[in-house]
Amino acid sequence: MTNPMPTTGQAGMTPHDPPEEHQTAKILTMAARFVGYFVYIYIVFVEIILLLGFFLLLFGANTSAGFVEWAYRNLDRAMKPFRGIFTPIELGTTNGNEVVSVFDTSVLFAMIIYGIIGIAVHAFIGWLTARLRRIEREEGTERYQYESRLQHENQLLRDQVMRAAQTPSDPTPVNMSPPQSGPDVV
Repeated sequence: MTNPMPTTGQAGMTPHDPPEEHQTAKILTMAARFVGYFVYIYIVFVEIILLLGFFLLLFGANTSAGFVEWAYRNLDRAMKPFRGIFTPIELGTTNGNEVVSVFDTSVLFAMIIYGIIGIAVHAFIGWLTARLRRIEREEGTERYQYESRLQHENQLLRDQVMRAAQTPSDPTPVNMSPPQSGPDVV
């Protein structure tokens, strides 16, 4: 048979559960941190593509190569907001390829902007991590306080039991002499 009543500690205390606002804050913080990590990984990937594209443009890589084609395609996606800000500087053609070598300052500008966004996201993730640790520390403090109260109350109950065991339960005095029989006894 199961007991429908929840388990309670000494003196009617219930086992410690974190407060609802801590659970909600913890879940929201962890979700925001997950999104922050996702954005940070994306920004690092974009920075790598921008750096790769910058050097491929600078060295005049052959656009008919599959890898270069892939890199330029991804570079175009990352550069959409930055196209046309600065005029690319043509440096001439490379030897053997009739491909123009380009110093694209828009790519450098995009790298700077994405880098700043990456630093901001990194700082945001650090702030969320500190907040999550603070919430966990508060939960730990509350749990410690609960367990300390419970231990204190258990000790008080043990002391009461010990005192009750030490006091005699028989109300008769210890030095009482046996009743006398004889004529004097009324």
